[in-house]
Amino acid sequence: MYRPVATATPRGGLPSDSGDSVVTLDQVPRWSDAEHRLSLDYESEDPSFSNSYFADPLASSSGAESSGNGMVSRFPVDHEINSKIYLWRGNPWNLEVDTVVNSTNENLDEAHSSPGLHAAAGPGLAEECATLGGCRTGMAKVTNAYDLPARRVIHTVGPKYAVKYHTAAENALSHCYRSCLELLIENGLKSIAMGCIYTEAKNYPREPAAHVAIRTVRRFLEKQKDKISAVVFCTTTASDTEIYKRLLPLYFPRDKHEEEVAISKLPADVGDENGETIIDERKIRIKPLPKKNIPKPPKAPVEPPVSDVGLIRRNSSYLDSYLDPAFMSLIKDPDQRRKEQWEKTAQAQSGWNCAKMLGFGDLGGPPLSAAEEYSLHSRYLAKANSLNLSEIAEMKIVYRGGVDSEGRPVMVVVGAHFLLRCLDLERFVLYVVKEFEPLIQKPYSIVYFHSAASLQLQPDLGWMRRLQQVLGRKHQRNLHAIYVLHPTFHLKATIFTLQLLVDNVVWKKVVYVDRLLQLFRYVPREQLTIPDFVFQHDLEVNGGKGLIVDPRTKYVYQRP
Repeated sequence: MYRPVATATPRGGLPSDSGDSVVTLDQVPRWSDAEHRLSLDYESEDPSFSNSYFADPLASSSGAESSGNGMVSRFPVDHEINSKIYLWRGNPWNLEVDTVVNSTNENLDEAHSSPGLHAAAGPGLAEECATLGGCRTGMAKVTNAYDLPARRVIHTVGPKYAVKYHTAAENALSHCYRSCLELLIENGLKSIAMGCIYTEAKNYPREPAAHVAIRTVRRFLEKQKDKISAVVFCTTTASDTEIYKRLLPLYFPRDKHEEEVAISKLPADVGDENGETIIDERKIRIKPLPKKNIPKPPKAPVEPPVSDVGLIRRNSSYLDSYLDPAFMSLIKDPDQRRKEQWEKTAQAQSGWNCAKMLGFGDLGGPPLSAAEEYSLHSRYLAKANSLNLSEIAEMKIVYRGGVDSEGRPVMVVVGAHFLLRCLDLERFVLYVVKEFEPLIQKPYSIVYFHSAASLQLQPDLGWMRRLQQVLGRKHQRNLHAIYVLHPTFHLKATIFTLQLLVDNVVWKKVVYVDRLLQLFRYVPREQLTIPDFVFQHDLEVNGGKGLIVDPRTKYVYQRP
């Protein structure tokens, strides 16, 4: 597909007429080459492009030159770095380098990649991109180059630009270039051809983006110049070529004259040591504590033992007067917080746990604070949202119902489906937290079918207490009622124990319902999905008195 460029091809980096020729680095002039300065004159470019639009940074007046006197250059002359920089007009994938850069979107789509890259590389590139799982903005991923003369292709995602978020976009774009160079070194490669990562579709202004690209590469080469042999800036339009011609001398000066002129021409903000924009408001400022004159004791100080030195320093009470009370009110002292945790643990483990001895589970330990419950709930919810819990949903232990007679949403719990022997309780808790989260934001009700549930093993009260702590206080506050259908004596005794030992607020909201018809007074029949065995159990328990169930439609009506 590619053919080598003839040796007679003129220098200057222009592609051949066919557009698919292989260009080696020997045929692309270095930025530091003296003869290249003449080849970058504006006459060599498209004559239709207005040269007067771009001012030559080196054609400065004597006043501008003198303004830089006495100032230290932020980008001094470095001939070793300059020898690694190339500027070439053409597509990067025509170059015979180790790596070329593809500007794409988060999905690594062929349609949003650099125009012509996938056509030149062949279908294998798109197939490999589909296996990468996308790429985040500012990051980069590497693939094989397939039919390209390069060895690898690095794909990166440039940011969208908005004036309001200029700094964020600038730093994301800088991270794109730095990520590409880091991947180059990680893969043991030496040379890279980089096109303009910004795109018209993302509205990034060309010249500010070129500043970011050039200064990021300069800062990276200052640290890693021994590991990189060539960085080729590739442009495909006359405007981009002119911009790079004007800006390269500012960041890669080739002599003292260019360095002096660059001092007055560089922007005020050229970033930090990585080329990223510095925001003064976000700097971490550490100020020394103010000095306080401590009166010296009249007696000579006694030298304390070595083991007591740390205690004396730690008990320096005069430092407390300089602590910011507003800050200390937000975060407890770590030592105090750790001490409280130890006390809670010791309290839970000390003494006789009567509930555990009676088989109710571990009910020891003090209750959690509001902040601890919120933190616990947040951790469980975040983990639940990241997992696939479909196997728990298929068991139909907990599922959404309709609304009760007063319009409150209803959550249905089926006790007979709670198969303790084959259920992962930790994953079940995660599923409960995920399902209950939309409901507990406002008043809601729970319908619990205890029909035939006494035949199954049930979790102990310690687990029920833990589940209630995970659900948090919002669940406790917004729960309207728990309607328990077909309660047994053992269940009533268990709920009474829960009222005494776990929570006197939630479990006093239990409403016992002996018949389905009685339940339908609270929750209309059409608002519930009821398992078949619940109808059968209701007929067996109540002896068919007072109601008839249609086995096909499950419609319940009173016996005449």
